[in-house]
Amino acid sequence: MFNRIREDIVTAKMRDPACRSSIEVLFCYPGVYAIWFHLFSHWLWIHGAKFLARFNSTIGRWLTGVEIHPGALLGRRVFIDHGMGVVIGETTIVGDDVLIYQGAVLGGTSLEKKKRHPTVEDAVVVGAGAKVMGDITIGYSSKIGAGSVVLKDVPPHSTCVGIPGRVVKSKTNSCPLDLEHNKLPDPVKDKIKSINKRQSDIEKEITALRELYTAQYSGTKYENFKE
Repeated sequence: MFNRIREDIVTAKMRDPACRSSIEVLFCYPGVYAIWFHLFSHWLWIHGAKFLARFNSTIGRWLTGVEIHPGALLGRRVFIDHGMGVVIGETTIVGDDVLIYQGAVLGGTSLEKKKRHPTVEDAVVVGAGAKVMGDITIGYSSKIGAGSVVLKDVPPHSTCVGIPGRVVKSKTNSCPLDLEHNKLPDPVKDKIKSINKRQSDIEKEITALRELYTAQYSGTKYENFKE
């Protein structure tokens, strides 16, 4: 147990550049408290004390602003940064070294008692306010952009942004500690720039054709048709 606490403190110091000491993590990081509350709640859950598990997780929610269902499976070195508003559903599976920012939701989309929440593989970054919904898989070392709504599987080493979420960037490997989830592609902006460039090229071609027509047919009977 003490090894797990030490590991979570080291993870917080590594993941948060604002962190200055282990004491600060121990007394001032609600996201870390939420993980520790969940460890006890999950132990109660798998040993049949369902009510006590839910009661303990509710206390953790009041104290931290993070709601993690006792049935959720969380891996090692999971770090919830800031934490307020994070919701993790009952059948969620979260791998190792996952980073979750404030306001993120790992939610379900079914009323049936089955696997209805996401599976988040190792080294994934879930951006602030992102919503990952349903029994889908977020592949290894992927990034979910802030504010995205993800409804389909995301391949490993990918970047997913938008509403609904679209995979806009994939590569064969990426660094698990790459936290710059603000530096994300903007496919809509890129498409608008492409359309504007194409429109500008067409306007230049039309202007050149008009000048050529004027030079060739000026003063002839075809001049009236140049418009």
